[in-house]
Amino acid sequence: MSSVMGMPVARSSEGPWRLGWRRLRRDHVAMWSLAITLLFIFIMLASYTGLIARNWNAEVAASYAEPTFDKVTNTDIHSPIGIQRPEAGPPVDISDIDPLAPRYQEWRERTAKIQAVQAAQAVRLPLGADQWGHDVLAKTIKGSEISITVGIVAALLAVFVGTALGALAGYFGGWIDTLLEWLYNVLTSLPYILLILAVAAVFSRGFTTIIMILGLTGWTGIYRLIRAEYLKHTDRAYVRAAQALGASHASRMFRHILPNVSHVILVQFSQNVVGFIKAEVILSFLGLGVPVDMVSWGTILAETQEELVLGKWWQLVAAGGSMAILVTAISMLTDAMRDALDPKLQE
Repeated sequence: MSSVMGMPVARSSEGPWRLGWRRLRRDHVAMWSLAITLLFIFIMLASYTGLIARNWNAEVAASYAEPTFDKVTNTDIHSPIGIQRPEAGPPVDISDIDPLAPRYQEWRERTAKIQAVQAAQAVRLPLGADQWGHDVLAKTIKGSEISITVGIVAALLAVFVGTALGALAGYFGGWIDTLLEWLYNVLTSLPYILLILAVAAVFSRGFTTIIMILGLTGWTGIYRLIRAEYLKHTDRAYVRAAQALGASHASRMFRHILPNVSHVILVQFSQNVVGFIKAEVILSFLGLGVPVDMVSWGTILAETQEELVLGKWWQLVAAGGSMAILVTAISMLTDAMRDALDPKLQE
């Protein structure tokens, strides 16, 4: 309460989202986690649009070039001709012996041009190169497209399915609740990782397939929470008031109750993003994820199995480190959001 000329004036209360944001801004760890998460998303979008990592699969260096901040070029180009014609001395006509002899000079000139272009396009390799001479940094950035997109889109699908089914079960109850609870118990009785591995083994590999697999098998956690929230809110006074005013079931479910449980949805969404990024990496590592013509953090980590034996560690550090940083940032941000949006802790 504030006063104007001695008269008390009621101060308008802040909404739960504004209060939650105010609490979140005071948490420095949460702000750093948010900044790191947004940075990864920005890098992913820049890669999608071709602003960076456009030529990630270009051979810019020798095989397994070590990390360096000096400019390097791919000079590992040899003429397809095994026998070089001598530069000195009178020209010798060997066309009768070798019909390809007239092409030798042309190949040598072409090789010289390619090497000149590559020298002009020298690049730095802070994370080294892979066995094909690809820049590992650009490859890791390109791989973030698949891994992060799978995590976000699959989490959106899982949140949509879990919220819809949880709202139906908690609001209506009865046979709908019984049927959905039976389905929930069947899915949760199976080990989750074995479930997605089994489903992935049945369907063909693909970007869309892995999103559908993760989204349609990962809704059970948010379903359980949303169902419990709807069971609590359905009999509250504001919902009964909306019913007395003639609000339909859909209006009461999604216009009145849903905004009051949206904080649960947001927290579960960020948790699912973390889980699905790790699940995509596991599936791709085992050869059940994205196709071989696509690159993700999982496929990069799969390549490191043979490289580590040879002492080539930089791809493991690049892909594993990127995933670890992003997953840690999202996890810490999720914990902070849970505390900031908890109604019991609101100021």
